[in-house]
Amino acid sequence: MPLHQEAWIHALRKHGASFEFGWELFMSRAGKSIELTVLELNAQFGLAMDPGLVAADQRACYDVLALGVRPLDEVVTYARERAAAGFPVSVASGGDAVTVRQTLRTIGVSELFPVVVTAEEVAHGKPAPDLFLLAAQGMAVLPEQCLVF
Repeated sequence: MPLHQEAWIHALRKHGASFEFGWELFMSRAGKSIELTVLELNAQFGLAMDPGLVAADQRACYDVLALGVRPLDEVVTYARERAAAGFPVSVASGGDAVTVRQTLRTIGVSELFPVVVTAEEVAHGKPAPDLFLLAAQGMAVLPEQCLVF
């Protein structure tokens, strides 16, 4: 998440944002698509940043920073244990497919998650449940039987 925030700060500054994109503001948008976040920030701060251009710059910056991404060992260990015990595991991310899949490869866990659902696949991103419902469907598990981190 710190790398995503750093990429956001770079892209927002490039497009004239005058507000500070601190941790609390960044986390309040966690899980939402970049484009939706830009629209919300425009409304909140009275700006007119182009969501597509900001998103392209944020993603380009993150692609460079992502080479340094590291796994959360506790999360990876838990997912591996669940998978080894026969429980299905998946990723449901508000990010774009290219970034999510590259991140999973970079941290060495892409084989662990046979089901990966991203924002492009649903009509409504987080906080709506669409991503989670599609991931549950992909795992052939009832939503009420899922645990989400």
